[in-house]
Amino acid sequence: MENLIALLIAAPLLGAAVLLCGGRRLDAVGHWLGTLLAAVSFGLGVALFADMLGRTADDRAVHKHLFSWVPVEGFQADVGFQLDQLSMTFVLLITGVGTLIHIYSIGYMEHDENRRRFFGYLNLFLAAMLLLVLADNYLLLYVGWEGVGLASYLLIGFWQHKPSAATAAKKAFLVNRVGDMGLSIAIMVMFTTWGTFAFSTVFNEVGETGDGRNTTIGLMLLLAACGKSAQVPLQSWLGDAMEGPTPVSALIHAATMVTAGVYLITRSGVIFNAVPDVQTVVVVVGAVTLLFGAIVGCAKDDIKKALAGSTMSQIGYMVLATGLGPIGYPFAIMHLVTHGFFKAGLFLGAGSVMHGMNDEVDMRKYGGLRKYMPVTFITFGLGYLAIIGFPGLSGFWSKDKIIEAAFAKGGTEGWILGAVTLLGAAITAYYMTRVMLMTFFGEERWRNAPTPSPAEPSVEPAAEHRGEHAEPHPHESPGTMTIPMIVLAFGSVLAGGLFSINESFVKWLEPVTSLSHGDSPVSEGVVTAATVTVLLIGVGLAYAQYGRKPVPVVAPRGSLLTRAARRDLLQDDFNHVVLVRGGEHLTRSLVYVDHTLVDGVVNGTAAGFGGLSGRLRKLQNGFARSYAVSMFGGAAVLIAATLLMRAV
Repeated sequence: MENLIALLIAAPLLGAAVLLCGGRRLDAVGHWLGTLLAAVSFGLGVALFADMLGRTADDRAVHKHLFSWVPVEGFQADVGFQLDQLSMTFVLLITGVGTLIHIYSIGYMEHDENRRRFFGYLNLFLAAMLLLVLADNYLLLYVGWEGVGLASYLLIGFWQHKPSAATAAKKAFLVNRVGDMGLSIAIMVMFTTWGTFAFSTVFNEVGETGDGRNTTIGLMLLLAACGKSAQVPLQSWLGDAMEGPTPVSALIHAATMVTAGVYLITRSGVIFNAVPDVQTVVVVVGAVTLLFGAIVGCAKDDIKKALAGSTMSQIGYMVLATGLGPIGYPFAIMHLVTHGFFKAGLFLGAGSVMHGMNDEVDMRKYGGLRKYMPVTFITFGLGYLAIIGFPGLSGFWSKDKIIEAAFAKGGTEGWILGAVTLLGAAITAYYMTRVMLMTFFGEERWRNAPTPSPAEPSVEPAAEHRGEHAEPHPHESPGTMTIPMIVLAFGSVLAGGLFSINESFVKWLEPVTSLSHGDSPVSEGVVTAATVTVLLIGVGLAYAQYGRKPVPVVAPRGSLLTRAARRDLLQDDFNHVVLVRGGEHLTRSLVYVDHTLVDGVVNGTAAGFGGLSGRLRKLQNGFARSYAVSMFGGAAVLIAATLLMRAV
């Protein structure tokens, strides 16, 4: 069975190569081929999972060495795979949700003339993400890491004729490059310290390093995770990335790519456990991002950007849990999987709404859509209930465990983290209820809303292809779009409960994450009661504001915090002032020093010698009388000097 591991990656990689190099002759079947190969990869993952279940817990990890990539003296880079409980979880999530999104894209991208290329990019992304989670060493992981960044850039900017999409793709690429540098530095420090990149060797020897190198590695790995998982301070790219087609938002920015940072921290848990100070930084980053994304999501009228803020916040929960160490690792991954179901379902539901509304994204121009789009309403509603932590649904089981783990941290820190996670749960209930009410309830505001023009940024190219710029006529999406939404809705409802039976998911990951139980000052029942209470408060506040009163088509000015949240809490303004303008001033200063000091010395020396040589050159004029005078003068000077010396 271990020979199937390489085929997991090879299937979508083959699809990407064929679809991107095969030309327009494949336009008619490219989407089917891409979907088929994604399904093949999922089938292989299921077969490997079944084989893994037939083994004992201690014998489930499989290692497969393919070949030595760079075999030279003092440097050994191997291509090998490691399939254990952690990577198996990601394989099933990536290929399972990825296949559903491929199926959804068949209907969503039906009118796009570049659909074949889109499916090629989707296959490339799956291959890179699988390589990332299956690598058995950090160098090969880095290859997958960079491949994911490339595929993300191509997918976000897929409609590159839109300036906003091209800009968003470039922004995502550049911000992620900052995080990528952190991973690159961490790998270089690992090699100089231990002479290897292999997980097994690094994890065995990490405890023997007593200086600051472990801290450096941990901080650089965290920087890398912040880039891929859109955590503070590298979170600014996620909202803009919604410019890509909606299936991209579901695949990359809900279920897979943004979870790469959580995977990296969990996989490197031995390193983080060795440096508690770095774990504290991880917790702070997760807590800050948790609230940051939730606040931003409260003020967005663009349905996809509201969900993007939600993604940032939910990943913050996961990062916070990883910072808690062994008491949080399994719950971070559990929430990651359940989040993959309900957030992918929410994004696909948003795409279905846009499909029925001429690709309009402004929720203020929705309203009353539940009777026109019943399947979308039900599946989106189940995802909504799951993400707010409604009792019994997936988010309830996974998020509650993170809140319990936060309190179990103990001391003042535990109480602060517990309060932050509860506050985040309340805000989540508020902004997601706001999305539900503005989209599916209330008056049908789209009847009197201004008609978007083709040049308006909110109109996606799909609408242009269909020639739909008249008043929207909401309708349910085709089966290729609704069936994946229904499957994901089942996951949103059932996954968390199934994982919690006899702590099956925690026990599944225990050989990798080494679970330890903290002594929480708050009982499980009290935490559940608190989360349900804050959930009701959040829902009630949203209903009072958006359910009992008509929603204006034009957004009111709002409070100072609301205006700041609409601008992503001024993150782009901060980046522009501190990084862009700061970089410009630094560059100008360096150019001035270069011109005046460095070039000034060099050019001044050259000018001095040039002037001196120019003056000396005048003595060599080619006239015999000038040379005779020079000889006479020289002789006179010598005679005078001789006479003077004799006189002395």
